Amino acid sequence: MDNFQIETAQNVSIFQNVAGIGERILAFIIDFVIIVAYWFLSIFLIVRFGLDSNDSGDIWTFYLIMGLPIFLYYLLFETFWDGKTPGKAAMKLKVVKLDGSKPGFGSYFVRWIMRIVDVSLTTGGIAVVSILMSERGQRLGDIAAGTTVISERKRVSLSDSLLIDIPESYIPTYPQVTVFNDKDVQLIKTLFTDAKRDGNHNVIIKLADRLKDKMDVTPEETNISFVERVLADYNYYTQK
Repeated sequence: MDNFQIETAQNVSIFQNVAGIGERILAFIIDFVIIVAYWFLSIFLIVRFGLDSNDSGDIWTFYLIMGLPIFLYYLLFETFWDGKTPGKAAMKLKVVKLDGSKPGFGSYFVRWIMRIVDVSLTTGGIAVVSILMSERGQRLGDIAAGTTVISERKRVSLSDSLLIDIPESYIPTYPQVTVFNDKDVQLIKTLFTDAKRDGNHNVIIKLADRLKDKMDVTPEETNISFVERVLADYNYYTQK
């Protein structure tokens, strides 16, 4: 359950880093602490300014005004904060659709209403089991809404270096890559790697278009395959 691949309408393959169960639990704890702190602050203010406990009207007004934000906490934050709550933002997590598009209100609503089963009624037990068993880290609410939670953390590896491994039998396609230098290719690789990780397919399209113009070529392969081929070809010619 490390990542999954999606294919956008522009035929761009994008890899998403699925949030780990530990990260999601920590995000939940942060949100829970915020909710509890808000509740205690509300009670303090009511006591401080003298709510009449014998007045049923005041009691119901209190529960409506103070309880509604808690009740709608996840729905409101995820809807208006790009799939994030304070806990998710702190852990650099966000809710996304499986097809790479941004979730709409309907998706957030389904996730929110399913929390009754996933989290509230089972103290999170069903959510944990579902996330662990799902290849894409989905609780029941995610499965119903067609969403999952991804990590936006940068994961640095050896692939961030300029060189990439190519087989001995590799046959290059674009000798035009020699118009670039090491600095150019490092920038290309950084932009390309970041765009794939973050799901920014528009960046990949623009990057591929710039490379085509610079190299004066018209490839028949997809944009992502073209950029990968450019990086491999550059390594082939510079390593020889």
